[in-house]
Amino acid sequence: MSGPAGAMPHASSRAAVLDVIRAAGTISRVGLVGATGFTGATISTVVRRLIDDGLVVESGHAESTGGKRRVLLQLNRSARYAVGVHLDHDGITYVLTDLGGSVVARMSRAGVGVEDPRSVVERMAAESAALIEGAGIERERVLGLGLVAPGPLNQGPGSRLMQPAIRHWGDFPLGAGLQEATGLPVVLDNDATAAALGEHWSGQAGGGAFAALYMGTGIGAGLLLGGIPYRGPSGNAGEIGHIPLAADGPQCWCGARGCTEALAGPGAVVEAARADAVLARSAGLSGEAGRGRRTADFAAVTRAAHRGDPGARALLERSARYLALAARTLATIADLEELVLTGPGLAIAGSIYLPVVQEELERSFFSRASHPVRVRLSRMAATAPAIGAAAMMLQSELVPLREGTRLPENLTAAEPAPAAAPHGG
Repeated sequence: MSGPAGAMPHASSRAAVLDVIRAAGTISRVGLVGATGFTGATISTVVRRLIDDGLVVESGHAESTGGKRRVLLQLNRSARYAVGVHLDHDGITYVLTDLGGSVVARMSRAGVGVEDPRSVVERMAAESAALIEGAGIERERVLGLGLVAPGPLNQGPGSRLMQPAIRHWGDFPLGAGLQEATGLPVVLDNDATAAALGEHWSGQAGGGAFAALYMGTGIGAGLLLGGIPYRGPSGNAGEIGHIPLAADGPQCWCGARGCTEALAGPGAVVEAARADAVLARSAGLSGEAGRGRRTADFAAVTRAAHRGDPGARALLERSARYLALAARTLATIADLEELVLTGPGLAIAGSIYLPVVQEELERSFFSRASHPVRVRLSRMAATAPAIGAAAMMLQSELVPLREGTRLPENLTAAEPAPAAAPHGG
């Protein structure tokens, strides 16, 4: 989108310029004028301050177009860092990312189980501190911590984690408690929205109508419209796990029947596998069933399918067909241009699910005559929520947005290619 700076979705000219540099990779001051609509004088002032603050560096020159070669700018990725935490019943994943969203350190630890929330918060604070120290990063360069959990997650004070596995957290003030324990700013969101934002921040997703279809212990989706997350009034937009696919289907934990999650989620796959004695034995599903074993059991069924077990393969393909129907519903409602499959479940079983979802959208997506939906498997599916959680913090601290507008679409219009590989940062 060209035009005046007032059309930009950012809270300040500084935020707008920094976000355009991030999205473009490398761009000149002249390119920034075209992308933002700001005057040359404004761009010069903002860029100078960003360089003085160490957030941006000059990184070589563009190829000459007949006059003086333009100086290219890029993020100084090592200037700031953020911690991302994915809180789940089955495990807690931590990542430390640089300013560009690249992971510099990660670790996984035991999940929350039935542990007291205050004890879990103290543990997360200690483990986050260990992650930062182990990476050799000065704490003052860490902007804060993004924390995400399975939805629905209602935003605001006293955020309520409603999924049954962690319902015992009730009205525990998670954000305030973790901020007090860590001494860092904390932002909260649900894991699917975070996964979508992580794809966008790291440059893997475009700026149109984009969604991340997420499978972890449950199923959800994160929506980005023009690069801006759409969360809905309660932060629960994209809950495709609770789209009904069968009116008389199995009971879902949300109270409805025939939800996508009840038909296609990892829990449904594992329950069906355990009900088949031959398959359970083939997959090695020993011990008692339980919510805490869901991730491990789903992985075991997937490994059996990859080894050629027909029963395991059939269960996963059935799940994939239901998931594909939910994906088509989401794509039709949001008129999606791009869909990424992500989350720990799809990191394991994505090669089975991807072709089924692709085929469904190619055959039946309502707007297929106008445009296709690009479907792909995330490169960072296993840790996507934690990476997205860190991106949430980077965005909130450095490039805060005004809701309801769109990011510029002409980030690199007419920008000559760089003469040499960028350096610095």
